[in-house]
Amino acid sequence: MIDPLEFLEHAVRTPSHDDVGAMRALLCETLREAGIEPTVDDAGNVIATREASGDATDGPHVVLNTHLDTVSPHVPAEHDGAILHGRGACDAKGPLAAMLAAFSSIEPDRGRLTLAVTPDEETRSIGAAALVPSLDLDPERGDWVIVGEPTGLDVCNAAKGRFEGRITIAGERAHAAEPHTGQNAITMAAPVIDALSGFDDRPEGLAAHPDLGAPTLTPTVVDGGDATNQVPAECAIVLDRRSVPPETAMGFETALNEYLTQHAPAPDAVSFALTERETPFLEAFETSDEDRVVSVLQEASGGAVRPFTAATEASYFAREAPTVVFGPGDLADESGPVAHADREYVRLPDVKRAATILGDALAERLRETDV
Repeated sequence: MIDPLEFLEHAVRTPSHDDVGAMRALLCETLREAGIEPTVDDAGNVIATREASGDATDGPHVVLNTHLDTVSPHVPAEHDGAILHGRGACDAKGPLAAMLAAFSSIEPDRGRLTLAVTPDEETRSIGAAALVPSLDLDPERGDWVIVGEPTGLDVCNAAKGRFEGRITIAGERAHAAEPHTGQNAITMAAPVIDALSGFDDRPEGLAAHPDLGAPTLTPTVVDGGDATNQVPAECAIVLDRRSVPPETAMGFETALNEYLTQHAPAPDAVSFALTERETPFLEAFETSDEDRVVSVLQEASGGAVRPFTAATEASYFAREAPTVVFGPGDLADESGPVAHADREYVRLPDVKRAATILGDALAERLRETDV
């Protein structure tokens, strides 16, 4: 079995915030040293598979997924007793180390086990978007996906989605000495922002989800004007949407435009469009807490079953098969942010325990007598 702490030590010392090449090479080298030959697809995903022999390959397909990349800046590795600090320690090299150890320890009695590690979860998710269709996931066959993120060893069976878009307000340029001769797009923005607070309160709006709570709609950037002595002809408001089921990205875009038509001043001058991107937005997902991927992993971990508080690539996998998010580390603790922060860390005993938990859950799913 691959030693998760030895791998993690090398991984956190390997920068992967600007380029994942070195981190990908480390992962592939580690797999090869364990006698497992990985492949790298055209999207940069690292994929390795272990499967039963003969007719036993007809069993379930379990996928372990996490990501190679980290946010900037790189934070050097530093030990504090049983705690490892550094960029990626919990997001998501700690979960990757645990998955790698569990993956290398399992020889399936039936079905298949795939380790699939993506290169750009923190940015565009091009790797995951290309990967998911190639995995041949079938919920009727009993397939599962476990996505590695810092959950404090809880089993997270749901998460909000994240959409991003821009409200554009069209005005008319004029000299600032004669503002009444134009139409100030920035002035028009204030009542538009005020109106946004009522979007989720409308009668046809989304109800709060029993586990995820209410959706949120947050203006995050306002941009307008070209010159200090000119009435601006355009103002843009960037919105962050945290969605709950069953809202889709396109459904949100349509609903918000309809709402702005009714509530914005000069509605013909106001429009909303989702940000253009190469991959689908990360939509909200939920896997029933009665699904076996939840119950088996929860029994192995003893942790809580709860939602994950950030959007992840689990959204893509959950469209194809029951999916949960699990791993060592925390997004935040009692002192403040952990993941993405300068103080990012993971507890080494939790990494080892996560590897054991995953190994137990995988053995349960892929053993010959499992039904």
